[in-house]
Amino acid sequence: MQNRILVAGAGGFIGGHLVAELLRKGHKDIRAVDIKPFEEWYQRSPKVENLQLDLRLKAACEQAAAGVNQVYNLAADMGGMGFIELNRGLCMLSVLINTHLLMASRDAGVKRYFYASSACVYAADKQTDTNVTGLCEADAYPAMPEDGYGWEKLFSERMCRHFTEDFGLVTRVARFHNVYGPHGTYDGGREKAPAAISRKVIEAKLKGKKEIEIWGNGEQTRSFMYISDCLNGIDRIVSSDKATFPINLGSSEKVSINQLVDIVEDIAGIKLKRRYNLSAPKGVNGRNSDNTIIKQTLGWEPAMPLRTGMEKTYAWIYEQMTKRA
Repeated sequence: MQNRILVAGAGGFIGGHLVAELLRKGHKDIRAVDIKPFEEWYQRSPKVENLQLDLRLKAACEQAAAGVNQVYNLAADMGGMGFIELNRGLCMLSVLINTHLLMASRDAGVKRYFYASSACVYAADKQTDTNVTGLCEADAYPAMPEDGYGWEKLFSERMCRHFTEDFGLVTRVARFHNVYGPHGTYDGGREKAPAAISRKVIEAKLKGKKEIEIWGNGEQTRSFMYISDCLNGIDRIVSSDKATFPINLGSSEKVSINQLVDIVEDIAGIKLKRRYNLSAPKGVNGRNSDNTIIKQTLGWEPAMPLRTGMEKTYAWIYEQMTKRA
């Protein structure tokens, strides 16, 4: 079997970066798959096999996995809190992707399978305080994940575990904590907080506005992981023979949404009046990554400072918005 790699969800933000990273590392036989039309992919390389397939369908998964020995499953119908709180049914349908792709990978003799899970699997009752301590991997049980999207992720984690136990398919699972960076969505309803706040501050700067809308009261706490740390972590987890369980992949640098706005305002060189929309989706009150296990297992954790990553992200979004204007 050739050393062919499948990246499912390659038209998305993380998937597009992953394909580019695999190419930089010298991998030549890559199959990139996404449901979106090619012109809507965030990044697309002519050096790989690009396919538009609906991976919710078993036949599409069989086509995608044929002749492959390593799978990265990042495919999902998802977005920021504004999307997942209002589209729970659509998020749940992504369970078909992982289920059918696991079946196809088992039948195709895939050697290693990576599944991109989420911190949304963590129990809601452990995230009620803005001063939350880092969530460790055991905090996913007793199960009380984010409704819709979180349940799909937690169920799919279990599917990976049981395909390893029952069929010998080697699986690796990472729980992503808020990945951000250039070449992602920053408007349209699916964007996450770093991109959304960057867009709002840039709009205010370009249009001479004096105000910014914040979802919630701004006291919600999160951690945000820059895309290069995410790619580094994926590579380490997939390559390791020790990371045999769902493992946190996120920064432990906790900030409030107000502090994130402070950072973006400082990058932009402006100060805005804040209008808090308390009826908008805001998610849990506090969430942060406990990196004890990834440090013990891999001797590493994400390290890009939020300020540095936001400077890069802001610059890219500013360029896109001024070009479009």
